[in-house]
Amino acid sequence: MEHLGGVRDAAQTDEYLERNLAHWDRYGYGLWILRGTDGGEMIGRAVLRHLAIGNQDEIETGYAFYRPYWGRGLATEVARTCVAMGFEILNADSIVGLTLPANQASQRVLMKAGMSRDREIQHAGSLHVLLRVTRPAWAAAR
Repeated sequence: MEHLGGVRDAAQTDEYLERNLAHWDRYGYGLWILRGTDGGEMIGRAVLRHLAIGNQDEIETGYAFYRPYWGRGLATEVARTCVAMGFEILNADSIVGLTLPANQASQRVLMKAGMSRDREIQHAGSLHVLLRVTRPAWAAAR
């Protein structure tokens, strides 16, 4: 949770869950829980959701894995899959990802998924790096 705003207390967890369930109700997609290939234990999460950045409605992708699953290429695989779903299923014009400036590993993953650095923004009270891939850039790279 270091790069996701820290550990949430019970009230913050409830609000987070309600917000994500409301997104599913409204759009039919959102936050997914990721399990290992055996379908057993939870190994992380992935997201494809609407996110307001300033006055712009963006489609954001993101992911988080428990530490034992780092370094296996899973984040890249999930990020690429979410980007493809955003373009192929949701018909998005662009997909964004947000990271804290210090999270270089996540920036590299998003770049492997086709994104490039767009700009720095203030989001959720902190400075973030906004990365983006547009439909034409994604299609050209395939």
